[in-house]
Amino acid sequence: MTDRHHNGLKTTLLFASMWAVLLGVGALVASGTGRSAFIWIFAAIGLATTFYSYWNSDKLAIRAMAARPLSEAEAPGLYATVRELATAARQPMPRLYIAPTAQPNAFATGRDARHAAVCVTEGIMHMLEPRELRAVLGHELMHVYNRDILTSSVAAAFAGVITSIAQFLLFFGGRDRNANPLALLATALLAPLAATLIQLAISRTREFDADEDGARLTGDPLALASALRKLDRGTASHPLQPTQRMENVSHMMIANPFRGGGGVVRMFSTHPPMAERIARLERIAGY
Repeated sequence: MTDRHHNGLKTTLLFASMWAVLLGVGALVASGTGRSAFIWIFAAIGLATTFYSYWNSDKLAIRAMAARPLSEAEAPGLYATVRELATAARQPMPRLYIAPTAQPNAFATGRDARHAAVCVTEGIMHMLEPRELRAVLGHELMHVYNRDILTSSVAAAFAGVITSIAQFLLFFGGRDRNANPLALLATALLAPLAATLIQLAISRTREFDADEDGARLTGDPLALASALRKLDRGTASHPLQPTQRMENVSHMMIANPFRGGGGVVRMFSTHPPMAERIARLERIAGY
């Protein structure tokens, strides 16, 4: 399984690209306005918000989905499956939640394995067979074990800081008579766009890794491929509304919870195309 190492390299290169954008915009602010101190202010704000969202990622995500704790008496099979997978990975048992929505979906969150939470929707519990649900749970647990919450939090902070600095450049740079207004406008628009695209690309590479690592944990890549086919249809039939709260948690879910599309919509998706994910899993299974 060589894709995992390839995706890890891609993530590293994407983070390097985001650093390059950040340093480039920062240099423009410093040279064009003489107010380089503001760069450090924005960076400090970005670090503070990253720390807060990372430390409270489980609470924020569960609250966004209006989920409630799921007891073992309610779902003994689900508990048995998660316990089996966590034991196989030599990790502690996570807390389990259920979200009251017909959309079939699931996500795992938490800053580390000891503070992990797995949330399933009512829709996914009704749609998937036990073997498929086990494969989905393996995928979600690997997001926690791979520290993907930290990765996504840092990427979001980068994007936020770059956007803030670009807006600062447009506002204060516009007062400089020697500044090129077209260059300022281009930077203010293109830098946040580049940061957002890099952030989304990082999210998509982590999905590929969780697919592969989850398939390794369960030993059943075809079950995950089958589950993804059903989830692709199910999320399209029951899309969630893209509110700010939902957008903040959507990248954690195994399937894009919003109405899909092609072209520009796909470019701004937090998830890679289902067909590509399924094809990768089938290659892992030797098909």
